[in-house]
Amino acid sequence: MTTQYGWFFWAALSAGFAALTAIFAKIGIKGVDSDLATLVRTVIITFVLSGFIWFTGRWSNPFSMSYKTWTFLGLSALATGASWICYFRALQIGEASKVAPVDKFSLVLVVIFAFVFLGERPSLQEWVGISLVAIGVLVLAIKW
Repeated sequence: MTTQYGWFFWAALSAGFAALTAIFAKIGIKGVDSDLATLVRTVIITFVLSGFIWFTGRWSNPFSMSYKTWTFLGLSALATGASWICYFRALQIGEASKVAPVDKFSLVLVVIFAFVFLGERPSLQEWVGISLVAIGVLVLAIKW
């Protein structure tokens, strides 16, 4: 899928898998420390992804990447780990149907951060859409 909208196909699959992640995690962390559960999940991901990369012939020497690439991938990994720890803790004490939408507030933050740090300029329509997402998160999170 490399067409103009190929990104949408992969993003939609990501959303579907993310939804399953919330449901499976909520069931799986019952009676288990959320940090330990995050570690187990991370180890499984490491093995599965390593096998996938090797099987598809995409393995290359990671030490040939630039210092900048390593730095930002490292920062991304730290942010991912912190996000997962917080997400699993939230799932352990909250309802998946409330935790997942608040977690997806990251969508709003990505647009704001991309505007500030990457110089991306969403259209008015896109700003309206992102505002609606933000309002939706507030409606789900605040008790009436």
